[in-house]
Amino acid sequence: MSSIPVSGLARRLVNDNLISMEQAQNALLESRKAKQPLAQWLVDNKIVGAQPIAIAAMEEFGVPLYDLNGHNSVQIPKDTVKRDLIEKYQVLPLFKRGNRLFLGMADPTDLRALDDIKFQTGLTTDAVLVQQDQLAKAIAKFLTDTEEDAGKAFEGLDEDFDLDVEAVDEDGPKGEGGEGGADDAPIVRFVNKVLLDAIKSGASDLHFEPYEKAYRIRFRTDGVLHEVTRPPLALGPKLAARLKVMSKMDISERRVPQDGRIKMKLSKTKAIDFRVNTLPTLWGEKVVMRILDPSSAQMGIDALGYEDYQKEMYMKALHQPQGMILVTGPTGSGKTVSLYTGLNILNTDERNISTAEDPVEINLEGINQVNVNIKVGLGFSEALRAFLRQDPDIIMVGEIRDLETANIAIKAAQTGHMVMSTLHTNSAPETLTRMLNMGVPAFNLATSVNLIIAQRLARRLCPACKQPATDIPESVMQEEGLLDCGIPREEITLFKPVGCDLCNKGYKGRVGVYEVVRITPRISRIIMEEGNSIQIAEAAKAEGFYDLRISGLRKCAWGLTSLEEINRVTKD
Repeated sequence: MSSIPVSGLARRLVNDNLISMEQAQNALLESRKAKQPLAQWLVDNKIVGAQPIAIAAMEEFGVPLYDLNGHNSVQIPKDTVKRDLIEKYQVLPLFKRGNRLFLGMADPTDLRALDDIKFQTGLTTDAVLVQQDQLAKAIAKFLTDTEEDAGKAFEGLDEDFDLDVEAVDEDGPKGEGGEGGADDAPIVRFVNKVLLDAIKSGASDLHFEPYEKAYRIRFRTDGVLHEVTRPPLALGPKLAARLKVMSKMDISERRVPQDGRIKMKLSKTKAIDFRVNTLPTLWGEKVVMRILDPSSAQMGIDALGYEDYQKEMYMKALHQPQGMILVTGPTGSGKTVSLYTGLNILNTDERNISTAEDPVEINLEGINQVNVNIKVGLGFSEALRAFLRQDPDIIMVGEIRDLETANIAIKAAQTGHMVMSTLHTNSAPETLTRMLNMGVPAFNLATSVNLIIAQRLARRLCPACKQPATDIPESVMQEEGLLDCGIPREEITLFKPVGCDLCNKGYKGRVGVYEVVRITPRISRIIMEEGNSIQIAEAAKAEGFYDLRISGLRKCAWGLTSLEEINRVTKD
């Protein structure tokens, strides 16, 4: 016992005759065994009261004593210090000033606690002397409040709040998945509410993202991500487990990405599908959900935003007995909705329609949909070969990725079938040169492709709060190309976003911006001569087809969207 050195707060307590040397040595030994700070052990075991310890520390170290009873809990920085460090060292983060974090401690000489928290937070740590009994109560309340923060998301929910959720298992059983959150009622209600909020807000994607010191949930609304809530960090694994249970993934596997699907029944006639993907990141599993609304394919072509001549060309191409329609654009630009709108128009009892997709996003009755599965040898080319033996009228290929798929699709288009597909290119002319570069013979391309649609989605200005943009000078309008978009100057009215309770920062919904190019004899000759995309673009312009930029500026001139938004989605 005598070998244990007594210093700091323990020596001061001995000098003040509050404890004996033997008691001090025993307290140091037992507090280390219990993994507790000395002051906490002394108070818990009723060796010395909290107030005498605080007064001794104040006099020994020459620091003022801070009264926690008068501390404003709003100042306490949450999600700064990890819960286990707060419990281990019995410290309370009081407030933050710049890069300095002030910690309430009963023993301000506990350098190990200060160093560990400094390392975890990356902040300079300063000790503030507080009384142990006040500290213990404040820490207990702080940790309880932090846990109950998640409860705010459940406010207004009944205990029996639930939605009819059905897991869609595309690859067969992947694991039991009956544990790890399925019976955790608050988590179930929280996840259901988040999904319902996403549907109500018109979101297209949900992101559940774990980080070292925080956890956040974001929605992509009108093509732009925005944060909606920050649940406690400790709930992250439970949220991921619940989503994996719902989508019938293997919850015991956290090392590799997984895919799943959820069908949420909102009513007897309304259901929403979610495509779910998990990704192991540095701080846990990130879960991204894509909302797949089957009703989006039944909006009708008039709701998509085509100009009259563009709509007319699309409708004529759809009703051709054979040929190919290609839709191109980046991920999230609405290609699938455009294709399915066309398929929905063609979906009659007289036609046999088959689709190959990776994965199937929108379910439509009357259409034979195939999920491409590379792992079992069912790629786009294999599905296409099978389709051609199934007496097809119309074939839709989710994406042309390679020469083999392109050749089979083109042969199908040349032999009496209507083929629809997508590519990832920036414009209609680039689509043709992309296929030439893949190795498709120019003659086959020129004689099979009927129509190419390049598209983007621009945020639509909120009609309730948009205001005229009177501060844009004529020179800027000329430079941007507004005065050359085919609309008379007196009919051009520009608007800007404002923001109100009905919208998201001045925007509500989206409108399509389209470049629709019909393959005319003039363009066919350029393809046969293996011309480049610049020559094809010039020919398309000469034929009167608007490119993406002009189409976007026309929607801006009509007041449907803002110039800033058109620049965001169309300007190079």
